[in-house]
Amino acid sequence: MKHFFVDTNVIIDVISDRKPFSQSAAILFDYSEKRKIKLFVSALSYSHIYYIVKKITSHKEMLKILRDLESVTETLDVTKEIIAASLHTGFKDFEDAIQYNTACSNKKVNAIITRNGKDYKSSNLPVLTAEEALSIIESRGE
Repeated sequence: MKHFFVDTNVIIDVISDRKPFSQSAAILFDYSEKRKIKLFVSALSYSHIYYIVKKITSHKEMLKILRDLESVTETLDVTKEIIAASLHTGFKDFEDAIQYNTACSNKKVNAIITRNGKDYKSSNLPVLTAEEALSIIESRGE
């Protein structure tokens, strides 16, 4: 089974139905729900998702969305060590540095799925779009 870390932008694509990105991202979450793959998200993502998507929905609906997200993913903690490592990376965006170091904190993670691959230039993990991840999953029959 493949294990992927999902960047916040991919999650927001699904929740907000941002076309054309939402379709392939939604399939990934469907595969996770069916236990064909395992998706990991950073605890940091929840507050960002809430803040961004809350602009188009209610608090009550946001809590339901976040509960649904939590049920099909595994949440990785953001620790003091992750923050310290993120302060000393070559990332231009601090939030991306935190996401990257959170992904690296779990040795099961095979790749990062993001829509902003350029933000992860210095990644030691493979960086994929949702479409690329689907291609890998479907070519292996997982």
